[in-house]
Amino acid sequence: MKVLLPDFNDPIFWIGMMLICVYAYIGGKWLDKRNKAHADKLEEEERKNRIKEFKSGKIYSLMGPSGSGKSTLLNLLSLIDRPSSGSIIIDNKKIDPNNSQKNDLLRANKIGIIYQQDNLLSDFTAIENLTLASLATGKNKEDASNKAKIMLKKVGLTKRLNHYPSQLSGGEKQRVSIARALINNPQIILADEPTGSLDIETAKGIFELLKKQIKPDRIIIFATHNRFFANKSDCLLEIVDGNIKTING
Repeated sequence: MKVLLPDFNDPIFWIGMMLICVYAYIGGKWLDKRNKAHADKLEEEERKNRIKEFKSGKIYSLMGPSGSGKSTLLNLLSLIDRPSSGSIIIDNKKIDPNNSQKNDLLRANKIGIIYQQDNLLSDFTAIENLTLASLATGKNKEDASNKAKIMLKKVGLTKRLNHYPSQLSGGEKQRVSIARALINNPQIILADEPTGSLDIETAKGIFELLKKQIKPDRIIIFATHNRFFANKSDCLLEIVDGNIKTING
């Protein structure tokens, strides 16, 4: 068996070696650039897909045309809907969308929800609506009822404790709804068009009541079509083409 060795004295051999080195260097640089471009693309996609980090102590307004996804986002944050991709993190803990029982308990204890149409139980009085919300966290009936009275007093409805929703005005029903959302001292308050069905003066009163609920350890997020109220938030967000853009704050 013969082993052929190159002629190290042949200049053509060294020219060939130099060309190989040059091509390897250029190829390596090209691969580096390609890998960096790919990494930058992934980072950009991740940045676009990262919805938002909400910080405690602030009130956020969420704007966007009908059908843009405002209610969907609030439903995701309230753990009512499941994300088709991505994840939701609360208190640095990733939410498991398949653990319904744990999520229901987390929602009852840490998330207060205010709807445009109040969503009060029509067969129960104002105080009973709040008491039921408090019972959901495991409190006994007496403690839950006492807490309900305190919360209704805070929203100025002491004389409406035993009134049914049908006996309350639109503004009063929203006050009950806010009290119900607050009864378990939630870290997160989500409001979907809380003033949308009210006249302007009543809406202003409800909004001021909502703003008074800001605490250092609480986040408030409300969806609205009304730019007057949206501009009064700490941070105005707008949903455009499926992406959330920060307008101010």
